[in-house]
Amino acid sequence: MPEKQAKAKRAARPRDAATLVLLRQLRGKTNVLMGLRHGKHKFMPDQWVFPGGRVDRADGYAASASELRVHVSNSLARTSSAHRARALAMAAVRETFEETGLILGQPLDNMPENASPTWRPFYEAGFAPSLGGLEYVYRAVTPPFRPIRFNARFFVADGSNLHGKLQGDGELLDLKWVPIPKAIELQTPPIQQIVLEALPGLLDKNGKIRRRRKVPVRIMRHGTRRLEYE
Repeated sequence: MPEKQAKAKRAARPRDAATLVLLRQLRGKTNVLMGLRHGKHKFMPDQWVFPGGRVDRADGYAASASELRVHVSNSLARTSSAHRARALAMAAVRETFEETGLILGQPLDNMPENASPTWRPFYEAGFAPSLGGLEYVYRAVTPPFRPIRFNARFFVADGSNLHGKLQGDGELLDLKWVPIPKAIELQTPPIQQIVLEALPGLLDKNGKIRRRRKVPVRIMRHGTRRLEYE
């Protein structure tokens, strides 16, 4: 096979991404925040998704009001460095703010020195990101045959004490809180469907998020889709 053809068939390297699943109780039911991706998107058009996106270099260095709990950081660090683990969590919070206008954070006294353009809007809103309430619950790697690939980590957090106003930025349309059973019926990507179906098992009888001791991983190895744990 010619060298150019071999390179053309080489799988794209998956890029690190992070997703934040926000939950809150409304009228005795657990609701999840979902948004509809614009139909012009190359990746998952016209699909209902959780907010999230790619990790930015600045995510690993931006200041936060609280850090990940030790068990969450350790779980993430099984497949990344401790620095990258924090960056993943920060990306989930930042992307949620950018796509929904909602802030998972604590009031900020002073603007951090040398704040990056990526994070300045978050700080200018008067808050610093809070990582202490995040629970790491799932990882999924896009199959090698896809032209756009992500190594995505899914976090869950309590959305009852968010700051800001729910408003889309054009990437996610029709943002709304949806009861989990109804969210499962929406048109969603397969991995998000799997996470939605797993959510009831992640909550106690009061709707509080349980600690996940083993994190499921959806990945393809040697042409076979596998479910592993880390």
